[in-house]
Formats: sequence, C-alpha cells, structure tokens
Amino acid sequence: MLNKSDMIKQQNKTITGENIEKLSIKEKVGYGLGDTAANLVWRTLMVFLPFFYTDVFGISAAAVGTLLLVCRFWDGITDFLMGLISDRTNTRWGKFRPWILWTAFPFGILTVLTFTTPDLSYTGKLIYAYITYSGLVIVYTANNVPYSALTGVMSSDPLERTSLSSYRFFFAFLGGLITQGLNIYLVSFFGKGDDVLGYKYTMTLFAVISIILFLITFLSTKERVKVPVKQDTSMKQDFRDLMKNKPWIIIFFVGFLFVTMSTLKMGSIMFYFKYYVGNVGLAAWFMIFGSLAAMLGAALTKKFTLLFGKKNTINYCFTLVMVTSGLLFFARPDNIVIIFVLSLLTEFAAGPIITLFFAMLADTADYSEWKNKRRATGLVFSAGTLAIKLGSGIAGATTGWMLMLFGYTANIAQSAETLLGIRLLISVLPAITAILAIVVFRFYKIDEQLIERIQQELKSRQVGATQ
Repeated sequence: MLNKSDMIKQQNKTITGENIEKLSIKEKVGYGLGDTAANLVWRTLMVFLPFFYTDVFGISAAAVGTLLLVCRFWDGITDFLMGLISDRTNTRWGKFRPWILWTAFPFGILTVLTFTTPDLSYTGKLIYAYITYSGLVIVYTANNVPYSALTGVMSSDPLERTSLSSYRFFFAFLGGLITQGLNIYLVSFFGKGDDVLGYKYTMTLFAVISIILFLITFLSTKERVKVPVKQDTSMKQDFRDLMKNKPWIIIFFVGFLFVTMSTLKMGSIMFYFKYYVGNVGLAAWFMIFGSLAAMLGAALTKKFTLLFGKKNTINYCFTLVMVTSGLLFFARPDNIVIIFVLSLLTEFAAGPIITLFFAMLADTADYSEWKNKRRATGLVFSAGTLAIKLGSGIAGATTGWMLMLFGYTANIAQSAETLLGIRLLISVLPAITAILAIVVFRFYKIDEQLIERIQQELKSRQVGATQ
C-alpha cells in the first residue's frame, strides 16, 4: 500500500502528464529574487516604518496608526483593479512579466522618498508621509500582483507550483534577513549618529539592489499557462466568478489573518527590545535568526506537503505559531534564550504558511477555471497583495493605537503599563490571530484528490480545444 507521500507524488504525475515542462532551478531562483527585491523594502516597512515615523520623523504613534490603516486600506482596493488590468495585458513578454520591468524604477525612487525626512511643520510631515507612503504601496501593488500571478502561469503542475513558491519565499525571507539583520547597523554606519541620514542612505542602497533584482526576475522567467481559448473579457463576470469561488474567499481571509499576525509581531520588535528588553542591538540578531528559521521552513515546505498534504501542514504550523507566540508573553527581559527560541519556532512555522498561501491561490485559480470555464489568474492572485495590504494596515494601525492607549511616548523610559501593551502586541495578539486563522481554514475544502480531478479535466479541455 502506498503511504501518503507516495500517493501525492503519484497523483502529481497523473495530474501533470509527461508533457508538462519542469521548471529549472535557474528560473526558480530568478523568480525568487523578485521577492528578495520586494522584501528589502516591504519588510523594512513592516518592521521599521512605525519606529521610523515615531522616533526619527517625529510623528505621533496615533497618527502613524491612522496613516498605515488609511493608505493600505485604499491601496488594497487597487489590488483588484491591478488584477483586472494584468489579466488584460497582452505583450510579447506575456501578461504579468512586463509589469515587473515597468515598475522597477518607480519602486526604487519612491522607496528613497518615503525614507527621506524634509524639514517641514508637523502637518507638512504628515502630508509628505501620506503622499510618499501611499505612492510606494500603489507601485508595490502594480509590481507584486502580476509577480504573484506568475506562480499560476509558469507551470500548471501543483507540486512545481509548491516548489516555485518555496523558492520564492526562501528568497523573500532572504530579503527580510538582509534588511532586518543589517538595517540597524547600516543606519548607524551611514548616519554616524544622524538617523535621518542613516535611513535615507540605507534605503537608497536597498532601492538600487531591488531594481537590479527585479530586472533579473523579468529576464529569467517565462509564462506558459494560457487563458482558455475564446474566453470573453468581461470584468463584471470576472468578479462574479471570484465571489462564487468559496476556496478563494477562505484563503484570502487566512492570508489576511496571517499577515496581521506577522505584522503585529514585526512592527513591535524594535519597541520590545528598546524598551522592554533594554537592548535594541539584540533586535537585529533576533530578526536575523528569525529570518533564517523562516527560510528553512519555506525550503522544507515541499517535503512537508508530500508528508502531510497542504491542509495539514498549514494547520500544524498555525498551531505552533499560536503556542509559541502565547508563551512569549511570559518571558522576562533577561530570558534572552527563551525569547530567541520561541521566535525561532514561530518564524520556522511562518515559512510554510506563507509559501502554501500563494501555492493554494494557484489552486483556487484552477478551481475557478474548472467551475466557470474562465480564467482570471491576476484577479485571483490580487488576493495575495490585498491580504498583505489589509493585514499589515490593520496590524500597523493596531500597533500605533495600542501604543497610544498604553501611554507610549518616544525616546523616554516607558511605564509598566506601556511595557504591558508592547508585550501584548508581540505575543498575545498574534496568538489570538493564529487561532482565528485555524478556525477559518477548517472550511477550506480543496484537497489533493480534488486537485487531481481538476487538473485532469482542465488538461482534457486543453487537448480538446487544440483538436
């Protein structure tokens, strides 16, 4: 009798057939570097931007919370628009690849402007922050929605997509590792005591690297999965199909809760180490080891999927995040080893979750085509960046408002009440969010058997359309 791992492998061979082209390691690495580029900046926004706005630029915590919520909420709406636009883009490079090229330089320029601090009045600073930050996240949308959609069109093989997603998030966490591990030191090196200059020059460096990596991704990838023959281009019907796609709706909310959970933790790290632990220098090592653990988790996702299946892997990982995050609340400032070990376990579990989130979005795109005989890959994958925007927006706003509620004032010793708020942000709130994600994910019904059936029928349709 075949065990579960062998069954999934055999199903995948049946699904894909011998004529499905396997992706080369070179192409997978090239694709993954695109998320290294994005995360050099996006992870900086998630981890350092609240701290930068409050402690460097001089904006109040409450105003920062509102800014993050407003900008990311309205920008999240543009994700659906970008999905529709990219689905209707037709160039000699494909539908999605050209957007990586077109947005590379605007992304770099707006990154530098976001971390530039002109000498303005308080109101002027707020206006400047709203303009530059909202501009950056809009360009991020125009880049990342098509980039994410590439997962669904570079291969139709479910295991190849999982492998591709593993490469993507290995390199995404690499980008996070670079910025989280080096940001504090680069700011000190470039600024020489002036954090304003330090952040500006550090982000200029990251912006240049991001542009180069985006160009590599554009040049090294290829789109293979095409839309069904004679498909109409009704936007209204695309939205109807999406709203009837129950697996997509569930995956969207799971992604939203995951990003909320992650951003709550990451956005409070600097405050936690500066004010609770009392050693901000440890924050860099905390983030370095966490990123390495996440990279390992992402790299092992395909193996976990073969052993347990996608659904069980996500459930196990969310459970681990729930337990380790909750336990962190009880760590004392001098329990450095415990703090680091709990973080390693949390981030290790986060690696497979985000990897499988995007792999399963591709499954929901196939499900929609199977049900409706129409494909809208870009629109389906807009759930990825929409979940990121809304989740990070809610978490960013919660961070700012919680700090205000618990009496936070920048650059002074914090009260016991404020320290309690910081501890809740990094531990209890992420644990509660993980519980909610587990509950929502119980309603997801696509498993390996259904994927096998969907792929077989889609393949039969494609063969019939060519005859």
